[in-house]
Amino acid sequence: MSMKVLVYRKCSTCMKALKWLDEHNISYEERAIKEENPTYEELKEWYSKSGLPLKKFFNTSGMIYKEMGLKDKLKDMSEDEQLKLLATDGMLVKRPLVIGDDFVLTGFKEKEWIEAMHV
Repeated sequence: MSMKVLVYRKCSTCMKALKWLDEHNISYEERAIKEENPTYEELKEWYSKSGLPLKKFFNTSGMIYKEMGLKDKLKDMSEDEQLKLLATDGMLVKRPLVIGDDFVLTGFKEKEWIEAMHV
């Protein structure tokens, strides 16, 4: 299984998630979400693969999200506009973001990870 994990190394949840993967001997390719932010094409593909609502891809507790007042703005934006916005800054994206062969996970919820990765 080839898995990509997009993380921000200053984020404690991301570090916890990477530690969890290591403890379960799950191999992954790490990518810095801030330096190498997801592109529009990637986000579009991951979103359609995830089956999740697009809101789940936003880092709703992040500073940029709050500064831009996105809580109120998102509902008036099309999915395409939201994806383009997400692609402008990795810090807008919920992390860790995990892309597996047949699943996409946003954030670190151990129960979801266990189910998706069949641990």
